[in-house]
Amino acid sequence: MVIFKEVLRPPIWVLAFIYFLLLSLVIAIWAAFDTTAMLAAFTAATIAIIYLTFAMRSNISFDGNELRIDRAHIDIKYLGEVTILDSPAMRLLRTRDADPAAYLAIKFWVPIGVKITVVDPRDPTPYWLITSKRGEEIAALLNKS
Repeated sequence: MVIFKEVLRPPIWVLAFIYFLLLSLVIAIWAAFDTTAMLAAFTAATIAIIYLTFAMRSNISFDGNELRIDRAHIDIKYLGEVTILDSPAMRLLRTRDADPAAYLAIKFWVPIGVKITVVDPRDPTPYWLITSKRGEEIAALLNKS
């Protein structure tokens, strides 16, 4: 049974910007070739943006025993301190203060998140950095467990 679930979808402005770039490519194809090539490129661009809408989303779930982020998962017994990060702290941890061995589940369009320390001695990953709009809820659930 899932206790917590959050789905982070790309905002419409990100998708619109990508579609704008794809459509500029379609116009270049139309200028260089014929209408048939342009229609094929337009169809491909539209299919690509629909695919990206689903591929760019992120699923975070917690069932009481295991934290899952997309295909990654970790048992609750290996999770240590949970730190809620505001925008400036998240920015620093994503860039200057980042550890290359950390697991990053970040989306650039969400400026806040959580840092979860990993306490498994066999795992070289020091922490998970997760973007989430509901970091307080994640921290409360993981600290309670």
